[in-house]
Amino acid sequence: MENKTIGSFLYDCLSNEGITDIFGVPGDYNFSLLNALEEYGSIKFVNCCNELNAGYAADAYARVKGISALITTFGVGELSTCNAIAGSYCESVPVIHIIGGPKTAVQQEHKQMHHTLLNGDFEVFKNLYGFISQYTAKITPENAAVEIPTAIAAAKESKKPVYLLIASDIVNKPVVQRDVNISKKQTSQPSLQAAVQHISSTMDQSQNPVLLSGIHVSRYNLQARVQQLAEKINLPVATMMMGKGSFDERHKNFIGLYAGSLGNTQVQNIVETSDCVLAVGTNWSDYNTGIFTARINPVKLIDIQPNKVSVGMTVYENVLIQDILSELPGRINKQMPSIPQVNFSYENDYPYMEEPVTARYYYPRIQKMLRENDILVADAGSFQFGSALFKLPRGATYITQGGWGSIGYGTPATFGACMADKNRRVILFVGDGSNQMTVQEFSSMLVNKCKPIIFLVNNSEYTIEKYLNAAPKPAPYNNIASWDYAKLLEAFGGDFFSAKVHTNKELDAAIKQAETLCSQKLCLIELFAPQMDAPEIVHKMKSVVEQMAKQM
Repeated sequence: MENKTIGSFLYDCLSNEGITDIFGVPGDYNFSLLNALEEYGSIKFVNCCNELNAGYAADAYARVKGISALITTFGVGELSTCNAIAGSYCESVPVIHIIGGPKTAVQQEHKQMHHTLLNGDFEVFKNLYGFISQYTAKITPENAAVEIPTAIAAAKESKKPVYLLIASDIVNKPVVQRDVNISKKQTSQPSLQAAVQHISSTMDQSQNPVLLSGIHVSRYNLQARVQQLAEKINLPVATMMMGKGSFDERHKNFIGLYAGSLGNTQVQNIVETSDCVLAVGTNWSDYNTGIFTARINPVKLIDIQPNKVSVGMTVYENVLIQDILSELPGRINKQMPSIPQVNFSYENDYPYMEEPVTARYYYPRIQKMLRENDILVADAGSFQFGSALFKLPRGATYITQGGWGSIGYGTPATFGACMADKNRRVILFVGDGSNQMTVQEFSSMLVNKCKPIIFLVNNSEYTIEKYLNAAPKPAPYNNIASWDYAKLLEAFGGDFFSAKVHTNKELDAAIKQAETLCSQKLCLIELFAPQMDAPEIVHKMKSVVEQMAKQM
């Protein structure tokens, strides 16, 4: 660290985490950070069209690579990013958010500066971010050696975003060398052993146990350990909505999606009649439980969370998820004789090729085109629910924002995923309502030669909102303007393939072309489906919403 400037030290720390791209938008308070990044060389600054989109892109990048970074300017820039960072916090995604701030003397003198509230308060935005970040710090030459590594460690350990405010005049100042001692959470061995013993005895006595694999299995990269546990006991494994992709869906033990009464009824019956549900890293939100239609007896639930374990009504604190998953396979002797057989959605062909394209056809057709190691991005909306029923190929990564559910996430997230791994095929599923919010990032994809395949339903409405709205009459506010998305791509420039499809036959031909061309260029397939067309899971959801409305 000798003779290191704050800028070069920061970028060394990020580079050590495997970060090769930093998303953001230039602004006068972050110019010194960006100039230092240009000189650093081995990390690329990736311009986005606005700070919100940059935050979404950084979020998806972290989901693919494990961690990401984002640079915005003070006040206007960081506030534009708030929605994305709140989503990362909600969904447990580690993003290092770096803010370029006004000069140190300006802050100390409480001057009225642009991009502030003109009240001399330079702490207000940092304080705000304290609610949506795991860790916040204002960097100085004296504390940089401690605060930067501490923040990064906090992001990695918690899987949450962190916030670093760096005044523009200190970026090129030398770091004051200091000893750094970053403590890590440790498992309580007495709690661990008691939890393992309790789980082992409970599993040994059970007759039809089942495993639910959740979001934190993916966030903490524990897929192999969960698979080892499932194979040791020969457990049937289901995932909930936010845990999709956390277990190999081509594995013989995988039985499908559990979403309460919204999902597969066979899977629902297996899970809800089980006398021992082993839930690993899942959560119990409305989205994840089929709008709270999941019916799992808490007495029969073993709930393994990142930092604690519950077995029925007994809670074991200070037990890290990775430690208990390492311990359990060697301590449980249970062996189930067989895995129940279930039917998966989208397995049957819909042969009527001349008919107008609808969800009844395009979900099974897209299912056929999925390949190993694909990255699938689904925006909030009917696509988010319908794609949850895909049977993912081995090695696929599934990205959606189920917990936060911010419409518009998908398009910039696709850009971030493309930048995170240029060797994997990226597929976006998005509705026109979602895409209109963040469509500018099509430009960023073209500029950076990204080559996703984009399925865009163009039906001039917020379909999912119409299904969620329990009002007795259709509401016109859920209708939107009709855009020509291919012409937008043409205006943005760059090489692309586009197809407008109205029938099943046209969709089949467009997919075949896209599969051939996607190694060379971005591919956009617009599906002109009827209004209110949606997969079965959305129709089930509407029934639940209507029943709930009657009870109010």
